[in-house]
Amino acid sequence: MLRVFKWVLLLLWSAAFAAQAQPGVVAFADRPEVENRLLEERLEQLLPRLMREQGIDLWLVIAREYNDDPVFLSLVPKPRFTARRTTMLLFHDRGPQAGVERLTISRYPLGTLYQAAWEGGDLEAQWRRLAEVIAERDPEKIAVNVSATWPVADGLSHGLHRQLQEALGDGLSQRLVSAESLVVRWLETRTVAEVEVWQRAVAIARDTIAEAFSQRVITPGVTTLGEVAWFIRQRFETAGLAPWFHPDVNRQWQEADYGDTPFLGIGDPDMVIRRGDLLHTDVGLCYLGLCTDTQEMAYVLKLDETDAPPGLAAAMAVGNRWQDVLTGEFQTGRSGNEILAAAQRRLAAMDINHAIYSHPLGVYGHGPGPTIGMWDNQGPTPGRGDWPLYPMTGYAIEGSVTVAIPEWGGKPAQMKLEQSAVFDGEQVHYLAGRQTRLHLID
Repeated sequence: MLRVFKWVLLLLWSAAFAAQAQPGVVAFADRPEVENRLLEERLEQLLPRLMREQGIDLWLVIAREYNDDPVFLSLVPKPRFTARRTTMLLFHDRGPQAGVERLTISRYPLGTLYQAAWEGGDLEAQWRRLAEVIAERDPEKIAVNVSATWPVADGLSHGLHRQLQEALGDGLSQRLVSAESLVVRWLETRTVAEVEVWQRAVAIARDTIAEAFSQRVITPGVTTLGEVAWFIRQRFETAGLAPWFHPDVNRQWQEADYGDTPFLGIGDPDMVIRRGDLLHTDVGLCYLGLCTDTQEMAYVLKLDETDAPPGLAAAMAVGNRWQDVLTGEFQTGRSGNEILAAAQRRLAAMDINHAIYSHPLGVYGHGPGPTIGMWDNQGPTPGRGDWPLYPMTGYAIEGSVTVAIPEWGGKPAQMKLEQSAVFDGEQVHYLAGRQTRLHLID
């Protein structure tokens, strides 16, 4: 009964705090206006540039209800949760003066951002009309979303692909090409207006972690790891912020035996938090179409302590140096594999025991773009690691350093850090700052 009472109090507190502490969160009813304004700018200004950059004069996105193409919702106005029946989007670049024509050949309209090119009929009539529209425009390339490398660019199902080929006939079908590079560029690139919205989302994530890693939530010897994770989750849900994974909370301590694992820490949700623990959390939310990914660390003070042991503070500083080395290797045109190798050489020369597993971030938490190491592969990542770095793209600067702690008798502790950032073409900017000091829990 006591455990149930604790959970109820925790959830009520989280809900009450979320309701009063998120004044900057746009109400649900007002979000479509914000998202559609951002989308219109992307369609009007960004898409034409990207289509010309990739040499694509016609891009076709086809999806069916509850089997959406991963790029579909990033292209259509809100509120919309899925394709309706068979929904066809067609983008035709008519040149710099006329711009990109946006058509929909679909049973249901898509608002003012798209012009309807079909007034209805059965499914066969819809496919015939699509073929007519394409033939009238006579494109050199018909780009469709098929890819062996990028899951987000492989949204055209086998059945739809076959129907498309039948509708186009042998002649036009010969012009079908993969849209994978265009899809990646569309999903990875941010506008200035989006970055402003994104900053708020990242700040909310960091503020939530700071609250979770405080004595307002954690009572040493009583609170469990799972209760902290659910506090974070409940606060997001109550404020209308969609988590893209359940928060992870784990602990390290001086006497721990972690077994044979590359990551130090134990995350059993029923485990009680103790004084002297080094805590870690991994948190991700999505807001107004953009996702965050954040990892921060905290220390639970012992009764005779007013600050963390100097060795742990020094380990955090090593983590910040690791971040600086990695982001210092970001250069436009470099591949993710090249950035990884360059950073690893510098860190090895500095004798910093590290792991790098940074990834693109944006519409998806694990987004398309240059992979910069993986937690289970500290070497080159074929394909996705070969993608070059472009300006105005977002990243989770993610990895860890392992440092011997004198106050722990030389035993290691791991600083597992991750912050959301944007690369502007010249340098990396953290969207809401970064952690430089441990959160302290009294």
